[in-house]
Parts: sequence; C-alpha cells; structure tokens
Amino acid sequence: MQPIRITKVSTLLMQAGGPPYTSWGGGGSSHTSRSRNWLFVKVETDQGITGWGEGSGWPKLVQAALSDLAQLIVGEDATRIPRILSKMAASMQGHGDSGTPAGGAMAAIDTALWDISAKALGVPVWRLLGGKLRDAVPVYTHAPTAAEAEAAAKRGVRAVKTGGLIQGVPRAHEIRRALGPSIDIAIDLHGPPWLSLADARAACDRLAPMHPLFVEEPIAEHDLDGYRSLRAATNVPLAGGERFGQPSAYGPWLAARVWDVVQPDTGRMGGISGLLKLAAAADVHGTAIAPHSGSLGPLAEVAAVHACAVIPNLLLLERMDPDWEGRTAALPGALRMVDGALPVPDAPGLGAEPDEDFVRRNPSSINLGLPKGGAEQGTETEYPVRQMRLSRAEKFGETA
Repeated sequence: MQPIRITKVSTLLMQAGGPPYTSWGGGGSSHTSRSRNWLFVKVETDQGITGWGEGSGWPKLVQAALSDLAQLIVGEDATRIPRILSKMAASMQGHGDSGTPAGGAMAAIDTALWDISAKALGVPVWRLLGGKLRDAVPVYTHAPTAAEAEAAAKRGVRAVKTGGLIQGVPRAHEIRRALGPSIDIAIDLHGPPWLSLADARAACDRLAPMHPLFVEEPIAEHDLDGYRSLRAATNVPLAGGERFGQPSAYGPWLAARVWDVVQPDTGRMGGISGLLKLAAAADVHGTAIAPHSGSLGPLAEVAAVHACAVIPNLLLLERMDPDWEGRTAALPGALRMVDGALPVPDAPGLGAEPDEDFVRRNPSSINLGLPKGGAEQGTETEYPVRQMRLSRAEKFGETA
C-alpha cells in the first residue's frame, strides 16, 4: 500500500451540555454537568482520506498541544501509527510530566490514525485490532436513585453506578432494596473532597454486605500507600484510574494489585493504542477493565467500543444514558444502546464523523468547574481537597 501522507491537522472545540443526572444526583453535583467541552481533531491526507479523533483531559489545553503536534506530524505516513506516537511522545518530554493534556492529544491523533488506516482498507477499526470477541459491548449507566436504576434495568442494563460523598452509601442500599440482587451496583466515592482512609474503610465495611460490583476511588488516586492499606482491610472490589494520562502510570498500581478494576478514559489515556496496551498489562495482573466515560464525548465512545470489542478482560463500559440531547446532533453516527449494550460498528473506520456545522454552532465558553454537594455542611466555599467526615453514623452506620 502506498504511503498515506498527512497534509493537515485541525481541531473543533465545542461546549457540550450536561446529562440530566449523574451517579451523584440530578442537576449535576459533578462539574461534568456544567463545563463539558468536546474536542474533535480532523486529520487530512494526500489521498483524500480523512480521519477523526477526540481528545479529553482538559480539552482547551489539548487543543493547544495539538497545534504544536500538528507541525510535527504533517508529512508522516498516517498508517505508521507506532512511529507517529513515538515521535509525539519524544517531542513532549522536554515539558516534563504533561499528564492528561498530553495523553488527550496523543489519544486524539491515535484515534484519527486508526480511522484513516481502516478506511484505507475498507474495514472497521476493530478488524485491524485482531478481530472482535463480542458483537456488542455491555455498559453500565448512572442512577442517583432507585427510580433511575429501575428505568435502566428496563432498558436492559445489568449494572448501574450511584454515588456521592454525603449520601452515596445510603443510596446504594436504597437501590439494592428496590431492585434486589438482579442488578449489579457500583458506588462512586471520588473527591474532591477525598475521603480519609478511615472513612473509606468505614464506607467499604458498610457496603460489603450488599456485594457491590466495585467501589470507585474511595481515596485519592495518587495515594498508593493508602490503597495498600484499604485493600488489606476490605474484600469489596476497588476501582480507579480515570485521571491517568499514560498506560505507564498504572504500572505501580497493577503491580500492587490494589485495584480489581481499572478505569482508563479513552479520550485522555492514549486513545485506542493506549487502551489496548493497558488492557494487556491489566490482564497479566488479573485486573478487569471498565473504561471511563464522564466528560467523554461521542466519538471517543465509538473508539472505546472498537477497542472494547477485542479486549478479553473487559468488565463493562461506562455510559451516560440518558445524556445531553445534542450528543447525537454532534455525532450523527453516535451509538445507541440496545438491550444494555452498544453494538460494535461494521462501517469502515470508526463508522462515525462529527457534524462540523453543529460543533461550530456550539463554541466553548468554559472548561472548568467546581464540584458541589460533596463537602461537609458549611465548608463548600473552603474548597477542601481532602476532608474527614462528620455525622459518621448517618453516613456509614447501620442506619445508612
């Protein structure tokens, strides 16, 4: 096959609306509901084949990184994906640990290159990844109350996630009482403000009898020693990793076996190539993978589905369902859930491209937000990052 030379790299940044609710509650206790940006990258080639990708991890910074990286990769053969990824990684070393913005930029380009390579051969991306294990990728959705959990179950969803630092544990028990053992329940306890180790132990103790699918980030992700202590103190499955920007960042955590489930974000952790690399490492360590969604846009979700179709240690893919009504307008080929799963696309490439006019009509206005509803009463405007809990009997006791 003749080289397919990159001729132009451009970006489209948009303001996306929030979902009607998240695991923390209606109206959005998470900043996801108020400050989502979606960043799409368009890679054009000399053979008229265009590839699309998406990068998250503070999209406005990702956009700035892509303006530099574009100058580096124009002229490269778009089908030589490992070469281009290595070239970009080497070029960014001088900036130090650039975290998720660097990971997001790599993810956007990586996804677009897979799209180009598959389109050139007239096959779906998953075909280039070795062939699919499954025809549809099972998902879990968010449910702040039993009513949303029951609605999700009626749509065929087999697992839901609830959460919140104030009411997360009682909510989980409410959903279990309403739905019984027929549906899996995950609980999201991430900060800020992050729980203390003692509070995380108390929460896991209270949740253990209901057999949660996993407890997500009960303490801060970077606290490896804390997770070692928590892992030794509880038998509930623990999950984390959505804020990491490179597969290598997971190495110490996998080696320590403190997480039963890793939750990489396809849009800010190296794209399809990064996800596959991490999945293989996790599989070696007996760890399942459940990719994160959250602020993720619709094209990165499509990329995740292609990758998840071939990953043997997949648990579930997170999905905001329902989500902002503009999601399908931004990506007319956005995936639709069928019986609790997302069918794997069969069209060439990713099988979907953004509506450029719609994206341009929704320009970015803000890409930062403060979480609400997680701090102790009267302390929210102190903006705590870590906070030991008060009213512990109410939150973690037998009445929770």
